[in-house]
Amino acid sequence: MTNVFDVTDFGAIGDGKTDSTKAIQQALDKAGEVRGAVVVPPGNYLCGMLTIPRGVHISGTPTWSFRHNGSSTLTLNDADAPCLLNLTKAAGCTVKGLCLFGGKLGKGVHGMMVTYDEYNGGGEEDTPTIEDCRVDGFSGNGVHLNCIWCFSIRHSMLCFNTGHGLYINGWDGFILDNWMSGNGGAGIYADKVAASVTATGNRVEWNHFAGFYFKNSNTLNLTGNYFDRTGGVALHITADEGKHSETVTATGNIFNRSGAGNYADKGPEDELDSSHVRLERCVNVVLSGNSFRVGMNDGGTGPKSPDYGMVLRHLRGCVIKDNAMMSGSMKRNIYDLGQHEEDVVIKDNVGEPCDKTGIFLPALKG
Repeated sequence: MTNVFDVTDFGAIGDGKTDSTKAIQQALDKAGEVRGAVVVPPGNYLCGMLTIPRGVHISGTPTWSFRHNGSSTLTLNDADAPCLLNLTKAAGCTVKGLCLFGGKLGKGVHGMMVTYDEYNGGGEEDTPTIEDCRVDGFSGNGVHLNCIWCFSIRHSMLCFNTGHGLYINGWDGFILDNWMSGNGGAGIYADKVAASVTATGNRVEWNHFAGFYFKNSNTLNLTGNYFDRTGGVALHITADEGKHSETVTATGNIFNRSGAGNYADKGPEDELDSSHVRLERCVNVVLSGNSFRVGMNDGGTGPKSPDYGMVLRHLRGCVIKDNAMMSGSMKRNIYDLGQHEEDVVIKDNVGEPCDKTGIFLPALKG
């Protein structure tokens, strides 16, 4: 029985000119009948939305770099498509070694998408795995997960999308060893809820709105990430009035030259977004063992930022201590707006802002 299907056997042509939507979908549908695999050989395949069946593995030859797509590339050619790869109801599917290129076509078109009208819309854990993929240039989000339940994104690059690198509304995720670079929104954006999410070892850089933005969220493990030159806040954890975010550990992260605004002559719209970290309406959060540093654009151009190291407001049962902040901000390392409830520890965050140290970058005296 055949259970591995080559898209070229169905008529797909990777010449960057021929529409291969029908051929690739036929290969996917055949694989769906046997919970099989689809292979995308090296080439540039033009296509509209492709629907991944349940339990199917689709893979290519990645060989992508920071600036360029790899050998197996799917290029969007339908501006009216909601996404390029639709993983909705594709429980257990895997997307591995593919490059997806959006060309900024349409408005709000996502690279990969899972979406339901309600939580647990698929009736079980979704558990898609996205690995060793490059998702670039979409007019929406690189990966859009709405009402998601269980997911894994590993060693991928979500970059240069008009929206966010990764949008999350849901829970139970692993986000490991990824690049989230140059997106118009945030590297990760969760405006409704993100819960039971581990984000470890990611490089989050040059995203215009924020690095990681979590609202009304809980049970987050944010460990060992590198945040670099975000237009706004590198890590923003907040909540709507009457709600809160809770139970978060953020440790071992590096926050470098955040809050750059437009990277030229204008800071963030909200002056408090010229900061590495904002914690507001948070409960049971630990921020410890991180390093903070100011900076400019590559080559020494652009504004010196951020103005603030941390901005804190309305916390309860939180521990913010043992962070290294020598020249961690331009004006104030910890901007405490108060309104805290009980059991808030803010201490032993060493170092002074640049206006007190007299140095721009951390350095020894002799």
